[in-house]
Amino acid sequence: MTSWIRFQQPHGYIGFGVLDNASIAEYDGDMFGDAKPNGKHWPLNEVELLSPCMPTKVVALWNNFHALSQKLGKAAPSHPLFLIKPPMSVIGPGAPIRRPKGYSGKIAYEGELGIVIGKRCTNVSPEVADDYIFGYTCINDVTAVDLLNEDPNFAQWCRSKGFDTFSCIGPVIEREFDWRKASVVTRLDDVERQNYPLSDMIFTPAEQVSMISHDMTLMPGDVIACGTSIGVGSIKDGSTVVVSIEGIGALPNQLVAARPVEAAAQ
Repeated sequence: MTSWIRFQQPHGYIGFGVLDNASIAEYDGDMFGDAKPNGKHWPLNEVELLSPCMPTKVVALWNNFHALSQKLGKAAPSHPLFLIKPPMSVIGPGAPIRRPKGYSGKIAYEGELGIVIGKRCTNVSPEVADDYIFGYTCINDVTAVDLLNEDPNFAQWCRSKGFDTFSCIGPVIEREFDWRKASVVTRLDDVERQNYPLSDMIFTPAEQVSMISHDMTLMPGDVIACGTSIGVGSIKDGSTVVVSIEGIGALPNQLVAARPVEAAAQ
């Protein structure tokens, strides 16, 4: 298995590389291009893990699982239904999800599989779409639920999901991953809330990449959040959500109370 990772040392140095047992084999260059090992190794317990990629956008799907579609009484869509989340919404494993300042309403988790794009992707066919997928990761697609329908004239998907820290991604990008045999498990304060098979997806990863690439250009490092299934729930301040996918790893993040607005750490 090849697991790509980004990390930061205590003094601020940021690097990337491949997991090698309990250490990171560092690479130079571009993760999605000419990456080459530089011979350095960093112990995992001496670094902070970051989001494994820095997307220009996160494309987040809705109603992409048969089980949830049936529960909601919704017809399966003929094209992926999605919204765009900004890059400043992205955080890595262990980073805090910060409640938006001035918002005291419900905040929800959604454990999901993430597709990481490996090369510029425009108008590709389903038959070749897998060639544009660099690998897979875990995502917690966070939502300020009460804002979604705050204005009856316009559903505010981007606002409710686009706050800083509302796209938790990690811990790694796994290149050798068979999504057909895996499940997403979401735990809230160590209690299982979601456990659903990825084989229940309405649109496969290749179909998602192909169809979305006809709507917009996808860039290296961009992430498609494949949507969630049954079991979405709310998070209280101080609670920790862990999204796990066997073969990729576990993504823990804690919701914390609001603080003055500042840039979220990538």
